[in-house]
Amino acid sequence: MDVILAKHAGYCYGVERALKIAKEAIANCPKPIVTLGPIIHNPQVVNWLEELGIHAVDEISEKQKGTVIIRSHGIDPEIVKKFVSQGLEVIDATCPFVKKAQSRAQQLTKEGYSVVIIGERNHPEVIGILAYAQHKAQVIEKVEDIEKLSEKLTKRLGVVVQTTQSKENLGKIVGELSTKAIELKVFNTICNATQKSQADAKDIARKTDVVLVVGGKNSANTSRLAKICKQINSKTYHIETVKEIKKNMLNGVKRVGITAGASTADWILKDILTYVEDLEI
Repeated sequence: MDVILAKHAGYCYGVERALKIAKEAIANCPKPIVTLGPIIHNPQVVNWLEELGIHAVDEISEKQKGTVIIRSHGIDPEIVKKFVSQGLEVIDATCPFVKKAQSRAQQLTKEGYSVVIIGERNHPEVIGILAYAQHKAQVIEKVEDIEKLSEKLTKRLGVVVQTTQSKENLGKIVGELSTKAIELKVFNTICNATQKSQADAKDIARKTDVVLVVGGKNSANTSRLAKICKQINSKTYHIETVKEIKKNMLNGVKRVGITAGASTADWILKDILTYVEDLEI
């Protein structure tokens, strides 16, 4: 059985940077150290950080001491100000590509555009970008959402995109918005790593009998990779660890493709790759 590993699979720059910042905080920052929400969307990596002494929490109380690390997805800047005012050490691990989307949303708002964010409305990255647009932006997940929001959109539209969205979704939505607006300003804030990993995933899905997409079930970019692969290859499985691989997934298979989301650790990917390569069917 041949195993093909995607060239662009696993940690992206933003995730590597966030984890480097977190590990440096252990040595240099006051304890306890917490993140508001998981620093990245991978349960196994978050558990590993817990063992090192960095704890993900759902809220920060007024009595909290020590250090708060801002997750890679970013948060509302007003919340950061609150942390600083209560004497917490604040370490910003926001992905630079997310910061670019935040900055563009802020710019478009200041320029008077009716801002549209293309992305998942309940994703922490999108919630953070909304804050930079003064909570006035409209979130559009798919083309069908545009009609529902037509009364709230002006003829002068500015668009930013969740960094892990697909170019196809961006293209469809912008195409439809262009029929509604007199002026349309679009910033493509999809990150480079996302575009490369999605292109690789399509290629692997076409070349193989089965695709294993590795990453957190709560990861937007991994879920999108799985969706992209499944549209091409129906035998696509989204898994987090090697324990989820069942032999019947690979019965009669000659070629297996493996890719992974941007928050998937090298050790998880290596375990799966080794298991599949050693499997006797």
